[in-house]
Amino acid sequence: MASESVSVIFKIYCLTVMTMVAATYTVALRYTRTVSSDLYFSTTAVCLTEIIKLLLSLVMLVRETGDFGRCRSTLVNHIFKSPMELLKLSVPSVVYAIQNNMAFVALSNLDAAVYQVTYQLKIPCTALCTVLMLNRSLSRLQWFSVFMLCGGVTLVQYTPPQATKVQVEQNPFLGFVAIAVAVLCSGFAGVYFEKVLKSSDTSLWVRNIQMYLSGIVITLAGVYMTDGAQILEKGFFFGYTPWVCLVVFLASVGGMYTSVVVKYTDNIMKGFSAAAAIVLSTVASVVLFGLQITATFLSGALLVCVSIYLYGLPKQDTSKLQKSSSDREDTQKLIAV
Repeated sequence: MASESVSVIFKIYCLTVMTMVAATYTVALRYTRTVSSDLYFSTTAVCLTEIIKLLLSLVMLVRETGDFGRCRSTLVNHIFKSPMELLKLSVPSVVYAIQNNMAFVALSNLDAAVYQVTYQLKIPCTALCTVLMLNRSLSRLQWFSVFMLCGGVTLVQYTPPQATKVQVEQNPFLGFVAIAVAVLCSGFAGVYFEKVLKSSDTSLWVRNIQMYLSGIVITLAGVYMTDGAQILEKGFFFGYTPWVCLVVFLASVGGMYTSVVVKYTDNIMKGFSAAAAIVLSTVASVVLFGLQITATFLSGALLVCVSIYLYGLPKQDTSKLQKSSSDREDTQKLIAV
């Protein structure tokens, strides 16, 4: 599967679906966290998302192998008989857990606007990890589009800081250190998973199952450590509504499409898709939540669109140009002789 190629139409389809799902997920999540009803535990939603992604991956593996017998044999070989492979896929799960915790520390010590702007450094960080870990080169135009995307997303998400009456003790230095760690974790974990996916012929769904098993263990630990006492009192599904179920479903489907996008494109394109989703979700917030469109948002949205177009331009094949020029030089030498 490592050498399997897919059509451009399939890649565009996956990127489009992932973008639409991410945009819808953002709007739905904001709605569920702002309604006046009993607020659900976010840790349980994250845990359920990992469980659903595991079940969906099992369904896709059954479909890929053709029957339950082959699926069971594949799972035995790659899960129970290959503990090192399972351990290898636990790395991104642990790193993502660190990233989420660092994001919480950062938001506790920095203003939301400062956090949003600084966190966009994950885009060039992912590009740098791609070059270093996957030995992949980016053209100058692609590097330019990466930083343009970073600037565009920053403008889209930027809101002027507002003074609040409640003064919370904050440690800006700790906040910036935490967000730096989160940015590094985001770039490393995404590229690491991409490298594991593309370095062998192991099925994408097997790799997903390996990672989601680790993710379930980690998220369950998070449920116990963060909300354990309250969950024992109120119940695991306290505050769940159809909208909350929709959020969990969208997060699960989005995670599946993310792995497909990483498999057949790369993490940088995943970042571009996420940026487009930010723009779409912000536009939806105008209709649903009365958000006001500003000149800053319009400028950022334009930069995002242009950067996506520039990054998608094909690289110039300089090898043919160099070969043709060398052939002309050889010809001229022969004529001179």
